[in-house]
Order: sequence, then C-alpha cells, then structure tokens
Amino acid sequence: MKQKFNIIKSTCVPLPLENVDTDQIIPARFLKATTKDEKFFGDNLFCDWRFKADGTPNADFVLNNPAYGGEILVAGKNFGSGSSREHAAWAIAGYGFKVVISSFFADIHKNNELNNFVLPVVVSEPFLAELFDSIAKDPKTEVTVDVPAQIVTNNATGRSEHFDINGYKKYCLMNALDDIDFLLQSKDKIEAWEKANE
Repeated sequence: MKQKFNIIKSTCVPLPLENVDTDQIIPARFLKATTKDEKFFGDNLFCDWRFKADGTPNADFVLNNPAYGGEILVAGKNFGSGSSREHAAWAIAGYGFKVVISSFFADIHKNNELNNFVLPVVVSEPFLAELFDSIAKDPKTEVTVDVPAQIVTNNATGRSEHFDINGYKKYCLMNALDDIDFLLQSKDKIEAWEKANE
C-alpha cells in the first residue's frame, strides 16, 4: 500500500523466533493465486501458524492473541530467509504492518519489503532483546520509528538506535513513490538529459 512514511508510533506484535523463512510467512500454496490483493495475502500471513488443520484459529499464536496488535512486527534474527517470493512482503503489508524490526534480514526479502512500503529496521541484538522484554512485560509498549532521522526508540525504556536505509528508498517511502512513480516524477529531467546528450 502506497503511503508516506514519517514518524510511526505504535504498539508491536512480537515474534521472537529466529530463521523465519518466506514459506512460513506465506506458504507456497498461495503463490498460485492470480491476485495481488493485499487483503488476500494479509489474511494468510503466517497461515500455517495462525490456523489449525481444520481452519480454526490457533489460540497459541501471537496474531490470535488480542493483547498484541499494531503496525510494527518485532521478529527474531534472520527474518525472511528462504525463497525470494515477493508474496511474503505482500502478506506483511496486507496484514497492516508498516515496519518490521529484526537484528538481521535476508537481503532479497529486505528489498521486497522496501518495494512494498514496509520498512525493515535492523537493530542490534541487545536492543532487539530489550524490545522483546519490554513487550512481554507490557503488550501496550510503544515503539517510535522516526524515518527522517532514522532512529528507532523503545518508548518503555527511552533507549534509541540509529538504523540504516538506502537514500533512494528512504526518499521513495517518505514520498509514497514506487520505482515507476519515481521515474515518472523525474520524466522532465530524464528528457532534458537525453536531449542534451543526443
């Protein structure tokens, strides 16, 4: 979903599992879908963990716990490993997450998130552990992600960390532009350059 990113302040959904791969994020059977409808993929985010074999919700999974919610997913190390399926990023965005915080992302999945208006925030392992601890103590713990300043803050402790983001992707997120939008926005400059270099 195209949306301008600025300062995001939200409660979080904790997923303290390492090596969560794209097949767990969105199972392979959903790749056959002929739609890119965000709701379809969002409804099936972590499907095999959220639902039992008979289709009933798994009460033990965090997305089915009413104590947790928000626009930020806090995940364990090595999030998004496995296949390069873009559907995993579609599912995360479709569920309503704007930010995923982890200590490490698989490179392709990280780029897929950025291309689909989900901000992957890489933090240190101690900061991530502190976040999980704060959320476990109080599910209403809020985190602030300041995109212009590239700072993430655990509001429960007041501790902050700087995070990196590609300058081009930062510009696109802050202006709600995908790659095509950016090229169209730059059309006059491109045409002027081409004319000057004929």
